[in-house]
Amino acid sequence: MDFDPANKSCSFCGIQGTSETRFAGGLGAMMCADCVLHYAEIFASEARSKAITRPPWNDMSDAEVLATLPLIEKASTQVNDFLGEWVAMARGRKLSWAEIGNALGVTRQAAWQRFAHMAPDTKGATA
Repeated sequence: MDFDPANKSCSFCGIQGTSETRFAGGLGAMMCADCVLHYAEIFASEARSKAITRPPWNDMSDAEVLATLPLIEKASTQVNDFLGEWVAMARGRKLSWAEIGNALGVTRQAAWQRFAHMAPDTKGATA
């Protein structure tokens, strides 16, 4: 799996990582150290944490909405790539496409069609 922060971006602010960037993350979503600190400060205050319960797009201009779309796409791609890495890892452990499909709530064939190009051909693993 790719652990290089230069190949990641923050799923919250969109900043592109560098070799120096520190990320916290899970399930493909990444959060840079600045965002971790920012949200820790927000959640430390009840008033500030209540303020973020409103959807941010309500106060955004059309230009801000459009500028956010590529950042969301980048985060989506990052999460999808992470899923592909996990499927490849599962295949490397000789888990079958049926098992992977079942875990994802799809058929064996659907899992294979979506991920076969990302996963190694594991000799001895069943289809």
